[in-house]
Amino acid sequence: MTMRRRRLLVAVCCLLVAAAWPRAAVARSGKYAAIFNFGDSLADAGNLCVDGIPDYLATARLPYGKTYFGYPTGRVSDGRVVIDFIAQELGMPLLPPSKARNASFHLGANFAITGATSLDTSFFEARGLRHAVWNSGSLHTQIEWFQDMKPSICKSPQECRELFRRSLFVVGEFGGNDYAAAIFAFRPLEEVHEFVPHIVDSIGRGVEKLIAEGAVDLVVPGVLPTGCFPLYLSTFRNPDQPEAYGPRSGCIKGLNTLSWVHNAMLQRKVAELRTKYPGVRIVYADYYTPAIQFVLHAEKWGFLRQPPRTCCGAPGVGEYNFNLTSKCGEPGAYSCPDPSNHWSWDGIHLTEAAYGHIAKGWLYGPFADPPILGKQD
Repeated sequence: MTMRRRRLLVAVCCLLVAAAWPRAAVARSGKYAAIFNFGDSLADAGNLCVDGIPDYLATARLPYGKTYFGYPTGRVSDGRVVIDFIAQELGMPLLPPSKARNASFHLGANFAITGATSLDTSFFEARGLRHAVWNSGSLHTQIEWFQDMKPSICKSPQECRELFRRSLFVVGEFGGNDYAAAIFAFRPLEEVHEFVPHIVDSIGRGVEKLIAEGAVDLVVPGVLPTGCFPLYLSTFRNPDQPEAYGPRSGCIKGLNTLSWVHNAMLQRKVAELRTKYPGVRIVYADYYTPAIQFVLHAEKWGFLRQPPRTCCGAPGVGEYNFNLTSKCGEPGAYSCPDPSNHWSWDGIHLTEAAYGHIAKGWLYGPFADPPILGKQD
């Protein structure tokens, strides 16, 4: 296939995604009137490709999207992501990407975009990391997109507040790309740890902005265990220091500690916000624990018992089936026959099967405090 035909195919697929959103759908569930989602590539539903396909965007090519949609949608997985499962379980349509044209946003929108950070670009510029961060829409930029959308979905401030009071807001995950900017610039981990309070405070400020808009039901996810992902395992492979790896998981302990510290601080921030806003329900959603379980107890979740290994990739450094020069969607890469028995899709993101397990855990427990559909204490 020529490059021109490939670009045309991807463009058509993204247009199909943008056109597929119902203009006058009716939710089947009475729990929420709408869902508004913010985040990065763990939740992007096509925002990055709505305005055209960058040449470098392998995630807008097959085999991305092959499992559920049959074509690439801009989601960085083989199929659905967590927010898709949540919407479907609540009887809602899949959320249209907020940049989609000719879409109705009366039942919600997905503002997530690949590369998003919690912090604005100025933070990274001040630390000499502007070249290391690909910020296509930080949390606060996405909230501005949300505010700009309000006139198209409600006729008055009071009508907006009433809609948002009956809506679910999912704020994240944020933080993964912030830390990656410093980690892949090979900054010392001690320096990267100094980012944590800034990132968590930024998430907290974002939550408060949405509460000020009328949100009373919010979900705030933590980050994944970075040290378990093939991208990091292959890039920072150090066989001469076996003590740097978890003896059972094979994950990089220092990177997982960073993720754990972020999540612990974020949970404290959530607790502070609950105290400050007693009339608001804030759910802490856990990405870390299920991902660790996928590694340690793979068979329990229907995955192959193996070291952290991508479904879609190519042989590279180590046993992780990840190669920076042949990433999923690029020449030389291939997809495993059955993505449902892998939890890692492309070495950075998860498979539809893994996202489905996580979504169920957020909705009904045990991977959320409290579960989204559980009773509030």
